[in-house]
Formats: sequence, C-alpha cells, structure tokens
Amino acid sequence: MAAGFVPGASGGGFVPGAEPAAPPAPEDLALVVAGRKLLAGPDGRFPRVAELPADTAWVPLGTLDGRPAWGAELPDGWQGPVDAGDEPPGRWRGWRELAAGLPAPLADLAGRALAVLTFRRTHRWCGACRAELADVPGESSRRCPDCGLYVPIRLSAAVLVAVTRPGPPGGTDELLLVRHAQGPTDLWALVAGFVEAGESLEAAARREVGEEVGLALGRLAYFGSQPWAISGPGTLLAGFTATAADPAAEPVVDGRELVRARWFPLDALPPELPPAYSISRWLIDHLASAAA
Repeated sequence: MAAGFVPGASGGGFVPGAEPAAPPAPEDLALVVAGRKLLAGPDGRFPRVAELPADTAWVPLGTLDGRPAWGAELPDGWQGPVDAGDEPPGRWRGWRELAAGLPAPLADLAGRALAVLTFRRTHRWCGACRAELADVPGESSRRCPDCGLYVPIRLSAAVLVAVTRPGPPGGTDELLLVRHAQGPTDLWALVAGFVEAGESLEAAARREVGEEVGLALGRLAYFGSQPWAISGPGTLLAGFTATAADPAAEPVVDGRELVRARWFPLDALPPELPPAYSISRWLIDHLASAAA
C-alpha cells in the first residue's frame, strides 16, 4: 500500500467542497464508504485514488491541506487492492473508532464522506413524482428533471448543554453530567437532543434540559458547533453553557433517554468522559480550565 497522507504538513485544514478543480488524480485522497463504515489504513490514514479500481464513481468532498479528497461507495464486486501483489488499502472502520484517534480535520472529512454518500444513496428518486434525481453541478444537492423538485443535503441540528451551579463555600462550581440509556452508556455526558421544526437552538436547549432532567435554566450562552457523524450522517451539534435557575434543584432523569444524572465538582470530574474529539469534551474541558 502507498504511504498514507499525513495532514497538517502544509496547513489549511479541511475545506468542504462540491466543485472539483480537476478530475481525480492518482495521489488524491480516497474515502470509500460501505454503509456506516469507511476504508482506512493504520493510524486512520485513507488510501489514494490510485489504489481503487479505475472505474470508481468518485464524488468530490473538498480538500485537506490543499489536496483534493474524493468519496465513493464500495465498488460492485471489489474485494481488495487493484493489483494482486499489493496489500489491501486498509480495513473497514466505523466513524466512532476513527474519530477517537484522528485529528479534527481528518475526522471532519470522514464525517462529510459519510454524510454525502449516505445522502446520494438515500435520495436517488424524486419524492414528488418518482423520477430519478440528477446532481446539481457544484452543490451537494439534487434536482428532479421532471418536476423541478430541489433536494439539498439534509442537516439535522442538535444541541448539547453544559449546565453548572455554584459549589459549596470554598469549592468549585459543579457540572451536571448524565448517563444515557442507549449508545455509549459507560460515559458521563452532557444533556443533548435534536432541535424540533420551528424551534430555535436556545429554545431546544432549554426544552431538552427540562424534559430530560427536570431543571430550568438561567443564563444560556452559545459555545460553538461541530459536525457529528455518530448521531447520524449530517448531524450538526451546537453547544451551550448554562447555569441552573435554582442552584438547589436536583436533577430528575426522564427514565427513557437517561438513566442517571449527577452534579460533579469541576475539579473532581469522573474519568469516563466523552472522547477528546468531541464538542462535549471541549465544553467540559473549557469549564474545568476556567474553574482551575
């Protein structure tokens, strides 16, 4: 297998794009998707275009440190490398596994590959007249040639909230952490949930905290956002910090999505926290650093 691409050497990071400047070149990055998994080699490195069959149908994803990146679904009948003497260009790995060990630009690229290829696979036919959709040049979208229906790639907005309250006299503030009934149930995480149609991000943050742990919020401040493929291709997380409206109130879990909720001092957080590449962890680390 050819040596994998090492990001960061030339700067620039990952820039999403759907308008290629040129056809795929042999040394361009190749992100091959099969369901919810991607083909990746050691250290999460992705193969090159030259390592895939010549007739692969490539889709532009953008650039990583200036180098074009292309996505494709698993080619029909393809079982391994182009040349019988080559080693396989990686193994199938889930996005969660990749993101746990990759720097942000590579994980963002992998998440976009999953989102774009999943969109193309699940939006082939017009939902209004059942004609086959056509790609819109330069966009991650499709249009119906018969009725004109425009279908952009869908993004699902979700919020997560780092809720704090004052600690005991002489102690640090306390952070609310929860454990979910599904997913990574061994982690202490933040309250999170999807935004409803017609709802603002701020309203969703207050609603989710109220529904899941029964707390009202005082101050609410936007922190940042992150594309997040674990919750599904096309999920965009928006993070907030907040204070509990009643510092004496205790959380009461809903029993459906959450099984536990506890206040932890910011200088004595549990070790079972979200991975380093996650806005959840960025929020937690930000608050812990501010309290130090």
